[in-house]
Amino acid sequence: MKIIETTEELKNFCQTLNRQNFITIDLEFHREKTYYAKLGLIQIACSDDEAVIDPLSQKINLEPFFAILKAPHITKVFHSCRQDIEILYFLAGFVPAPLFDTQIAAQVCGLGTSISYENLVRHFLNIKLDKSCRLTDWCRRPLDKKQLEYALSDVTWLAKIYPLIKNFLRQSGREHWIDEEMQSLLSPENYITNPADAWKKIRHRSHNAKTLTLLRDLAQWRELLAQKKNLPRQNIIRDDCLVNIAVLQPRNIEELAQIRSMRQDIAKGSLGREIIAVVTKAGEYTPADYVKLPEEKNNDNEDLCELLKLLLNIKSRQENVTARLIASEDDLKDFADGRETNLPFLSGWRFDIFGKDAVCLRSGTLGIRYDTQSKSIGFSHLPPTH
Repeated sequence: MKIIETTEELKNFCQTLNRQNFITIDLEFHREKTYYAKLGLIQIACSDDEAVIDPLSQKINLEPFFAILKAPHITKVFHSCRQDIEILYFLAGFVPAPLFDTQIAAQVCGLGTSISYENLVRHFLNIKLDKSCRLTDWCRRPLDKKQLEYALSDVTWLAKIYPLIKNFLRQSGREHWIDEEMQSLLSPENYITNPADAWKKIRHRSHNAKTLTLLRDLAQWRELLAQKKNLPRQNIIRDDCLVNIAVLQPRNIEELAQIRSMRQDIAKGSLGREIIAVVTKAGEYTPADYVKLPEEKNNDNEDLCELLKLLLNIKSRQENVTARLIASEDDLKDFADGRETNLPFLSGWRFDIFGKDAVCLRSGTLGIRYDTQSKSIGFSHLPPTH
């Protein structure tokens, strides 16, 4: 097992990587006590080499690795890559490319929407992974041999699985089916949190524009503070407390302190004063400044939407591809309501296996039948009704 702790060792390893057409990458990190993830290890494998890179070493500069991430002739293979790419984006300042995510590709192989790495290895290699080291503190030093081998296994098996997935995609003519998803991973917008949008991730039941506008401002205030202090959002103030403040809109510290789940040290300290300042400013808004509430969905087409879901599930099983990759529930609702702009399943391979029959179903010219002898579902095209 190769452990890289110096820039010179990294340069030598990257010379090997530069001769590859793909490499597999995984990161070990922690973010339980910080806003930004703290990187503990970088694991990399290719067809004929593998290594663990120690990014915490005082003797290493990661620039040779960053150059590999930029190399256009090397496909960077991850499993469930979004968090890893986010960390690399903030470290290196760019999104590695080209990218391949085996969790996304597994959807085309009929393995579900978010298959775990453990189940992926079991499916393709019939190997059960040892997960005894999964709770390791990867920022602690030294790490023992068993921990390092465990970390390295996240890329060594992936280096064997990637060619198998590529071969399946090639033989089934489905290589282009996931192009759109892989391309979307390259957008930096996926990895940058806009504080003004932080409120959209908070669970609430309010449909009041004024309340939601205050929740937006409170969430933005907390997000900026969490970034500045490098602390988890919930360590600043919990989601449920932000929602309660937005609903009750306290006018002073005394009212703030009486809100359910509000910590008294927060209410009566500097954060309490900042919260009241946010509430006061939001109180000066006019309705034109409020967040725009989403349009209410039309319930007149619920039956059609249920039939579309049925058709989608049938087609996904027949084609052995995850239904969510073909169309989302929101896509089906928009289609049922006649909102067809930019619906993915109305073009390309999605149209071929689902969209064209969805159009016929909506127009009343598609019949679904069950064959009792073959125990299979079939379709028939009917003349249009007048």
